[in-house]
Amino acid sequence: MPAPSSTRWKCVVAYNGTAFQGWQSQPGGNSIQDVLERRLRRIFGHDIRIHGSGRTDAGVHALGQVFHFDADWSHGADKLLAAFAGGLPAAIQVRSARRAPPGFHARFSATGKIYFYNLYHGRRADPFALPFCWSMPQRLDVAAMRVVAAQLAGKHDFRAFSALNGTTKDDTVRHLRRIELTGSGARLRVTLEADGFLYKMARRVVGALVAAGLGKSTPGEIAAILRLRERTHRVETAPAQGLFLKKVFYQ
Repeated sequence: MPAPSSTRWKCVVAYNGTAFQGWQSQPGGNSIQDVLERRLRRIFGHDIRIHGSGRTDAGVHALGQVFHFDADWSHGADKLLAAFAGGLPAAIQVRSARRAPPGFHARFSATGKIYFYNLYHGRRADPFALPFCWSMPQRLDVAAMRVVAAQLAGKHDFRAFSALNGTTKDDTVRHLRRIELTGSGARLRVTLEADGFLYKMARRVVGALVAAGLGKSTPGEIAAILRLRERTHRVETAPAQGLFLKKVFYQ
């Protein structure tokens, strides 16, 4: 809980993750969290810890990552946004800031998230799309991918589609509320909405869809992997640069 004199601030930040070590603070100091906390130190004159809705890996992007922090700020939200903007790199932009109830927590108050993943298939992506997608020369069988998507939708134990080790006692059941494939021509987007995501789950679900689309795995094989709940090399982790955290939901 914040100190009695401080305010809890809920912020939404967008970032191009290409040049950063992911969300979580790292020894090298080149994570999104590190950059934001350095800026807050300049604004307030002392260390302030921020808490994100979750961790994004190195190279993953966000349109709507959420974080909170506690601080005594006597000005309005507009001035706080201006103070952020005055010292952040162009690849990181705090889009909104507002006061939140003392009990709000960016991670533990979240009720769901939406990610999307950009694919480019059948030919090499153009130079403007290439840094933000998984590009492959082969044509994907989108119909086979949709069959797998239907199998993965719903409430399941997604241990096999995470990067968690086999001895973890964490709850690995998640409700994948929506898994949707949209696009035309060479461009394909996978949208994933769930009550929560395990470590690397979004990228490994996309990897399974692509394996089906390339004929490397059948829908039946992927269903068996889900059922057995064991990690396997047959589920590839999609490259980071195609993944975007779009939105975090709260009640």
